[in-house]
Amino acid sequence: MKIARIESFVIRVPYKHGGPYPVIGGKAWDTMDSLLVRVQTDDGAVGWGESFGYNAIASTKVALDDIVAPLFVGQDLGKVHAGNIAELNFQAQQKLQNFGRTGAMLFALSGIDVALWDIAGQVARQPLYKMLGAKNTVERAPVYASLLRYGDAKLVADNCARAVERGYRMIKLHEIEEPMVRAARQAIGPNVALTVDTNCPHRFDGALAMAKSFAPHDLLWLEEPLWPPEDWAGLARIGKDSAIAIAAGENASTVADFHHMLAAGAVQYAQPSVTKIGGLTGFLDVLTLAKSKNVKVAPHSPYFGPGLIASIHIVAAQGDPMMVERFYCDLEASPMGDAIVAQGGFMAVPQAPGLGIAMDESVIARYRIA
Repeated sequence: MKIARIESFVIRVPYKHGGPYPVIGGKAWDTMDSLLVRVQTDDGAVGWGESFGYNAIASTKVALDDIVAPLFVGQDLGKVHAGNIAELNFQAQQKLQNFGRTGAMLFALSGIDVALWDIAGQVARQPLYKMLGAKNTVERAPVYASLLRYGDAKLVADNCARAVERGYRMIKLHEIEEPMVRAARQAIGPNVALTVDTNCPHRFDGALAMAKSFAPHDLLWLEEPLWPPEDWAGLARIGKDSAIAIAAGENASTVADFHHMLAAGAVQYAQPSVTKIGGLTGFLDVLTLAKSKNVKVAPHSPYFGPGLIASIHIVAAQGDPMMVERFYCDLEASPMGDAIVAQGGFMAVPQAPGLGIAMDESVIARYRIA
Protein backbone atom coordinates (compact mmCIF):
# COMPACT_ATOMS: atom_id res chain seq x y z
CA MET A 1 0.00 0.00 0.00
CA LYS A 2 1.48 3.32 -1.11
CA ILE A 3 0.42 6.93 -0.63
CA ALA A 4 -0.95 8.01 -3.99
CA ARG A 5 -2.32 11.49 -3.34
CA ILE A 6 -2.51 14.18 -0.65
CA GLU A 7 -4.97 17.07 -0.96
CA SER A 8 -5.75 20.01 1.30
CA PHE A 9 -8.96 21.99 1.66
CA VAL A 10 -9.60 25.26 3.47
CA ILE A 11 -13.19 25.69 4.60
CA ARG A 12 -14.68 28.82 6.13
CA VAL A 13 -17.82 28.30 8.21
CA PRO A 14 -19.87 31.02 9.98
CA TYR A 15 -20.52 30.45 13.67
CA LYS A 16 -22.21 31.97 16.71
CA HIS A 17 -20.86 32.07 20.24
CA GLY A 18 -23.15 34.38 22.16
CA GLY A 19 -21.27 37.65 21.79
CA PRO A 20 -19.32 39.95 19.47
CA TYR A 21 -16.61 38.31 17.41
CA PRO A 22 -13.12 38.53 18.92
CA VAL A 23 -10.13 40.05 17.16
CA ILE A 24 -7.22 37.61 17.04
CA GLY A 25 -3.85 38.50 15.53
CA GLY A 26 -5.31 41.76 14.22
CA LYS A 27 -8.11 39.97 12.37
CA ALA A 28 -11.81 39.83 13.21
CA TRP A 29 -12.56 36.17 13.84
CA ASP A 30 -16.08 35.94 12.42
CA THR A 31 -15.73 32.51 10.77
CA MET A 32 -14.34 29.19 11.91
CA ASP A 33 -11.71 28.24 9.32
CA SER A 34 -10.26 24.73 9.05
CA LEU A 35 -7.45 23.21 7.01
CA LEU A 36 -8.46 19.64 6.16
CA VAL A 37 -6.09 17.01 4.75
CA ARG A 38 -7.15 14.06 2.59
CA VAL A 39 -4.69 11.20 2.05
CA GLN A 40 -5.49 8.49 -0.50
CA THR A 41 -3.59 5.26 -1.08
CA ASP A 42 -3.08 3.40 -4.35
CA ASP A 43 -5.68 0.82 -3.34
CA GLY A 44 -8.35 3.44 -2.64
CA ALA A 45 -8.16 3.85 1.14
CA VAL A 46 -8.84 7.43 2.28
CA GLY A 47 -7.80 9.04 5.55
CA TRP A 48 -8.64 12.50 6.86
CA GLY A 49 -6.52 14.79 8.98
CA GLU A 50 -6.41 18.40 10.09
CA SER A 51 -3.56 20.90 10.27
CA PHE A 52 -3.59 23.79 12.71
CA GLY A 53 -4.59 26.95 10.97
CA TYR A 54 -6.59 30.00 12.05
CA ASN A 55 -4.61 33.05 10.85
CA ALA A 56 -1.74 30.75 9.83
CA ILE A 57 -3.82 28.68 7.42
CA ALA A 58 -2.45 30.30 4.27
CA SER A 59 1.17 29.59 5.18
CA THR A 60 0.39 26.11 6.49
CA LYS A 61 -1.41 25.19 3.27
CA VAL A 62 1.57 26.27 1.15
CA ALA A 63 3.92 24.30 3.39
CA LEU A 64 1.68 21.26 3.16
CA ASP A 65 1.05 21.33 -0.58
CA ASP A 66 4.50 22.35 -1.79
CA ILE A 67 6.98 21.04 0.79
CA VAL A 68 5.61 18.42 3.20
CA ALA A 69 3.12 16.39 1.14
CA PRO A 70 5.67 15.61 -1.62
CA LEU A 71 7.80 13.88 1.02
CA PHE A 72 4.98 11.39 1.61
CA VAL A 73 3.51 10.78 -1.84
CA GLY A 74 4.82 7.47 -3.15
CA GLN A 75 5.90 6.22 0.28
CA ASP A 76 5.12 2.58 1.04
CA LEU A 77 2.90 2.23 4.11
CA GLY A 78 3.50 -1.48 4.47
CA LYS A 79 1.00 -2.85 6.96
CA VAL A 80 0.18 0.71 8.15
CA HIS A 81 0.73 0.50 11.89
CA ALA A 82 1.93 2.92 14.55
CA GLY A 83 5.56 1.99 14.04
CA ASN A 84 5.80 2.79 10.35
CA ILE A 85 3.70 5.94 10.67
CA ALA A 86 6.13 7.11 13.33
CA GLU A 87 9.06 6.25 11.06
CA LEU A 88 7.61 8.26 8.17
CA ASN A 89 7.01 11.15 10.57
CA PHE A 90 10.60 10.93 11.80
CA GLN A 91 12.04 10.81 8.30
CA ALA A 92 9.99 13.83 7.20
CA GLN A 93 11.14 15.87 10.21
CA GLN A 94 14.75 15.04 9.41
CA LYS A 95 14.31 16.17 5.81
CA LEU A 96 12.62 19.40 6.94
CA GLN A 97 15.24 20.35 9.53
CA ASN A 98 16.76 23.13 7.41
CA PHE A 99 13.36 24.79 6.95
CA GLY A 100 12.25 24.94 10.57
CA ARG A 101 10.81 22.02 12.51
CA THR A 102 8.05 24.15 14.00
CA GLY A 103 5.19 26.33 12.86
CA ALA A 104 3.70 25.74 9.43
CA MET A 105 5.99 22.79 8.66
CA LEU A 106 5.01 20.85 11.76
CA PHE A 107 1.34 21.86 11.46
CA ALA A 108 1.32 20.45 7.93
CA LEU A 109 3.04 17.25 9.04
CA SER A 110 0.49 16.90 11.85
CA GLY A 111 -2.44 16.83 9.45
CA ILE A 112 -0.85 14.12 7.31
CA ASP A 113 0.02 12.06 10.39
CA VAL A 114 -3.61 12.13 11.64
CA ALA A 115 -4.83 11.02 8.22
CA LEU A 116 -2.36 8.11 8.20
CA TRP A 117 -3.62 6.97 11.60
CA ASP A 118 -7.14 7.12 10.19
CA ILE A 119 -6.07 4.77 7.39
CA ALA A 120 -4.25 2.51 9.87
CA GLY A 121 -7.42 2.07 11.88
CA GLN A 122 -9.39 1.25 8.77
CA VAL A 123 -6.85 -1.39 7.76
CA ALA A 124 -6.90 -2.84 11.29
CA ARG A 125 -10.71 -2.63 11.32
CA GLN A 126 -10.62 -0.94 14.71
CA PRO A 127 -11.71 2.47 15.96
CA LEU A 128 -8.69 4.56 16.75
CA TYR A 129 -9.19 4.54 20.51
CA LYS A 130 -8.91 0.73 20.53
CA MET A 131 -5.74 0.92 18.43
CA LEU A 132 -4.42 3.21 21.18
CA GLY A 133 -4.95 0.57 23.84
CA ALA A 134 -8.53 0.67 25.09
CA LYS A 135 -9.75 -2.82 25.94
CA ASN A 136 -13.43 -2.02 26.35
CA THR A 137 -15.97 -0.12 24.28
CA VAL A 138 -16.15 3.57 25.20
CA GLU A 139 -19.26 5.29 23.90
CA ARG A 140 -18.66 8.87 25.00
CA ALA A 141 -15.89 11.18 26.18
CA PRO A 142 -16.22 14.08 28.64
CA VAL A 143 -15.77 17.55 27.17
CA TYR A 144 -15.53 21.03 28.59
CA ALA A 145 -16.83 24.30 27.17
CA SER A 146 -14.01 26.52 25.94
CA LEU A 147 -15.47 30.03 25.62
CA LEU A 148 -14.00 32.65 23.36
CA ARG A 149 -13.07 36.01 24.84
CA TYR A 150 -15.99 38.35 25.49
CA GLY A 151 -14.37 41.16 27.51
CA ASP A 152 -17.73 41.88 29.14
CA ALA A 153 -18.69 40.51 32.57
CA LYS A 154 -22.38 40.15 31.75
CA LEU A 155 -21.70 38.25 28.53
CA VAL A 156 -19.24 36.03 30.38
CA ALA A 157 -21.81 35.29 33.09
CA ASP A 158 -24.65 34.70 30.63
CA ASN A 159 -22.66 32.32 28.44
CA CYS A 160 -21.18 30.44 31.39
CA ALA A 161 -24.66 29.92 32.83
CA ARG A 162 -25.94 28.78 29.44
CA ALA A 163 -23.06 26.32 29.07
CA VAL A 164 -23.87 24.81 32.47
CA GLU A 165 -27.53 24.52 31.42
CA ARG A 166 -26.31 22.54 28.39
CA GLY A 167 -24.66 20.06 30.72
CA TYR A 168 -21.02 21.17 30.79
CA ARG A 169 -19.35 20.56 34.16
CA MET A 170 -16.20 22.47 33.33
CA ILE A 171 -15.76 25.90 31.77
CA LYS A 172 -12.70 27.54 30.27
CA LEU A 173 -12.52 31.30 29.88
CA HIS A 174 -10.22 33.27 27.59
CA GLU A 175 -10.34 36.40 29.71
CA ILE A 176 -7.50 38.42 31.22
CA GLU A 177 -9.28 40.57 33.84
CA GLU A 178 -10.43 39.58 37.30
CA PRO A 179 -14.02 40.93 37.03
CA MET A 180 -14.68 38.50 34.18
CA VAL A 181 -13.36 35.56 36.19
CA ARG A 182 -15.40 36.62 39.19
CA ALA A 183 -18.53 36.90 37.04
CA ALA A 184 -17.96 33.40 35.69
CA ARG A 185 -17.55 31.85 39.13
CA GLN A 186 -20.67 33.58 40.42
CA ALA A 187 -22.65 32.37 37.38
CA ILE A 188 -21.62 28.71 37.57
CA GLY A 189 -21.46 28.26 41.33
CA PRO A 190 -18.88 26.35 43.37
CA ASN A 191 -19.39 22.86 41.92
CA VAL A 192 -18.43 23.47 38.27
CA ALA A 193 -14.73 23.46 37.44
CA LEU A 194 -13.33 26.73 36.08
CA THR A 195 -10.10 27.31 34.13
CA VAL A 196 -8.72 30.42 32.46
CA ASP A 197 -6.57 30.59 29.33
CA THR A 198 -5.01 34.04 29.11
CA ASN A 199 -2.91 33.51 25.94
CA CYS A 200 0.40 34.90 27.23
CA PRO A 201 -0.59 38.53 27.96
CA HIS A 202 2.10 39.64 30.44
CA ARG A 203 5.73 39.45 31.40
CA PHE A 204 6.51 38.00 34.82
CA ASP A 205 5.39 40.74 37.23
CA GLY A 206 2.12 41.38 35.41
CA ALA A 207 1.46 37.66 35.01
CA LEU A 208 1.98 36.99 38.69
CA ALA A 209 -0.26 39.90 39.70
CA MET A 210 -2.97 38.61 37.37
CA ALA A 211 -2.66 35.08 38.75
CA LYS A 212 -2.96 36.29 42.34
CA SER A 213 -6.07 38.31 41.44
CA PHE A 214 -7.65 35.15 40.00
CA ALA A 215 -6.70 32.94 42.97
CA PRO A 216 -9.82 33.58 45.09
CA HIS A 217 -12.03 32.16 42.33
CA ASP A 218 -10.91 28.54 42.72
CA LEU A 219 -9.37 27.76 39.33
CA LEU A 220 -8.59 24.21 38.34
CA TRP A 221 -5.77 25.66 36.26
CA LEU A 222 -4.41 28.92 34.87
CA GLU A 223 -3.25 28.57 31.29
CA GLU A 224 -0.32 30.39 29.71
CA PRO A 225 -0.27 33.55 31.85
CA LEU A 226 3.29 34.48 30.85
CA TRP A 227 5.12 36.00 27.90
CA PRO A 228 7.22 34.52 26.43
CA PRO A 229 5.40 31.20 26.67
CA GLU A 230 8.64 29.20 26.80
CA ASP A 231 9.80 30.89 30.02
CA TRP A 232 9.45 27.60 31.88
CA ALA A 233 11.19 28.78 35.02
CA GLY A 234 8.91 31.81 35.16
CA LEU A 235 5.83 29.62 34.78
CA ALA A 236 6.98 27.41 37.64
CA ARG A 237 7.44 30.48 39.87
CA ILE A 238 3.99 31.83 39.03
CA GLY A 239 2.37 28.54 39.91
CA LYS A 240 4.24 28.34 43.21
CA ASP A 241 3.68 31.97 44.23
CA SER A 242 -0.01 32.07 43.25
CA ALA A 243 -0.84 28.55 44.47
CA ILE A 244 -2.70 27.87 41.19
CA ALA A 245 -1.99 24.86 38.98
CA ILE A 246 -0.43 25.94 35.69
CA ALA A 247 -1.31 24.57 32.25
CA ALA A 248 0.60 25.15 29.02
CA GLY A 249 1.63 23.47 25.81
CA GLU A 250 -0.31 24.82 22.85
CA ASN A 251 2.73 26.99 22.11
CA ALA A 252 5.25 24.24 22.74
CA SER A 253 6.69 23.83 19.28
CA THR A 254 8.06 20.28 19.48
CA VAL A 255 8.12 17.26 21.75
CA ALA A 256 11.56 18.51 22.85
CA ASP A 257 9.89 21.65 24.23
CA PHE A 258 7.72 19.46 26.45
CA HIS A 259 10.88 17.79 27.78
CA HIS A 260 12.20 21.22 28.83
CA MET A 261 8.81 22.29 30.21
CA LEU A 262 8.41 19.23 32.40
CA ALA A 263 12.05 19.18 33.47
CA ALA A 264 11.54 22.71 34.81
CA GLY A 265 8.43 21.69 36.76
CA ALA A 266 6.59 24.43 34.89
CA VAL A 267 3.14 22.84 34.66
CA GLN A 268 0.72 20.50 36.32
CA TYR A 269 -1.24 20.12 33.06
CA ALA A 270 0.55 19.58 29.73
CA GLN A 271 -1.48 20.60 26.69
CA PRO A 272 -0.25 19.13 23.41
CA SER A 273 -2.33 19.81 20.31
CA VAL A 274 -2.66 16.94 17.84
CA THR A 275 -2.80 19.41 14.92
CA LYS A 276 0.42 21.19 15.96
CA ILE A 277 2.82 18.79 17.68
CA GLY A 278 3.31 16.24 14.90
CA GLY A 279 -0.09 14.59 14.84
CA LEU A 280 -1.03 11.57 16.91
CA THR A 281 2.57 10.38 16.76
CA GLY A 282 3.85 13.53 18.45
CA PHE A 283 0.94 13.65 20.89
CA LEU A 284 1.59 10.07 22.04
CA ASP A 285 5.25 10.92 22.65
CA VAL A 286 4.18 13.80 24.91
CA LEU A 287 1.65 11.58 26.67
CA THR A 288 4.35 9.01 27.47
CA LEU A 289 6.65 11.75 28.73
CA ALA A 290 3.95 13.35 30.90
CA LYS A 291 3.07 10.02 32.50
CA SER A 292 6.72 9.46 33.38
CA LYS A 293 6.71 12.82 35.19
CA ASN A 294 3.29 12.36 36.85
CA VAL A 295 1.96 15.39 34.96
CA LYS A 296 -1.64 15.38 33.77
CA VAL A 297 -2.46 15.85 30.08
CA ALA A 298 -5.27 18.13 28.90
CA PRO A 299 -5.48 18.06 25.09
CA HIS A 300 -5.58 21.41 23.32
CA SER A 301 -8.32 20.97 20.72
CA PRO A 302 -10.20 24.20 19.89
CA TYR A 303 -11.03 23.23 16.32
CA PHE A 304 -13.79 21.40 14.49
CA GLY A 305 -12.13 18.99 12.08
CA PRO A 306 -10.55 15.53 12.30
CA GLY A 307 -8.13 16.89 14.91
CA LEU A 308 -11.02 17.20 17.35
CA ILE A 309 -12.13 13.64 16.64
CA ALA A 310 -8.57 12.35 17.07
CA SER A 311 -8.48 14.10 20.46
CA ILE A 312 -11.71 12.34 21.44
CA HIS A 313 -10.16 8.97 20.59
CA ILE A 314 -7.05 9.80 22.64
CA VAL A 315 -9.19 10.66 25.66
CA ALA A 316 -11.34 7.56 25.20
CA ALA A 317 -8.23 5.38 25.16
CA GLN A 318 -6.83 6.66 28.45
CA GLY A 319 -9.45 5.49 30.93
CA ASP A 320 -8.77 8.41 33.28
CA PRO A 321 -10.45 11.80 33.87
CA MET A 322 -8.79 13.49 30.87
CA MET A 323 -11.27 15.81 29.12
CA VAL A 324 -11.62 17.13 25.57
CA GLU A 325 -11.60 20.87 24.90
CA ARG A 326 -14.63 21.81 22.80
CA PHE A 327 -15.01 25.38 21.59
CA TYR A 328 -18.29 26.83 22.86
CA CYS A 329 -19.56 27.72 19.38
CA ASP A 330 -22.44 26.71 17.17
CA LEU A 331 -21.33 26.21 13.56
CA GLU A 332 -23.59 26.81 10.58
CA ALA A 333 -22.51 23.44 9.17
CA SER A 334 -19.85 20.76 9.49
CA PRO A 335 -18.58 18.16 7.02
CA MET A 336 -18.55 15.77 9.97
CA GLY A 337 -22.22 16.34 10.82
CA ASP A 338 -23.25 15.21 14.29
CA ALA A 339 -19.73 14.02 15.13
CA ILE A 340 -18.96 17.51 16.48
CA VAL A 341 -22.11 17.77 18.61
CA ALA A 342 -21.70 17.93 22.38
CA GLN A 343 -24.61 16.92 24.58
CA GLY A 344 -24.76 16.97 28.35
CA GLY A 345 -21.03 17.59 28.66
CA PHE A 346 -20.05 14.63 26.47
CA MET A 347 -19.24 13.86 22.84
CA ALA A 348 -19.80 10.53 21.14
CA VAL A 349 -16.74 8.37 20.53
CA PRO A 350 -16.96 7.08 16.92
CA GLN A 351 -17.05 3.30 16.73
CA ALA A 352 -16.28 2.79 13.02
CA PRO A 353 -12.69 1.92 12.03
CA GLY A 354 -10.04 4.65 12.12
CA LEU A 355 -11.33 8.06 13.11
CA GLY A 356 -14.77 6.64 12.40
CA ILE A 357 -16.07 9.72 10.60
CA ALA A 358 -17.83 9.99 7.26
CA MET A 359 -16.76 13.28 5.70
CA ASP A 360 -19.49 15.00 3.69
CA GLU A 361 -17.52 16.37 0.76
CA SER A 362 -20.55 18.33 -0.45
CA VAL A 363 -20.25 20.46 2.71
CA ILE A 364 -16.54 20.89 2.06
CA ALA A 365 -17.33 22.04 -1.50
CA ARG A 366 -19.96 24.51 -0.23
CA TYR A 367 -17.66 26.22 2.27
CA ARG A 368 -14.32 25.76 0.54
CA ILE A 369 -12.25 28.89 -0.09
CA ALA A 370 -8.94 27.31 -1.16
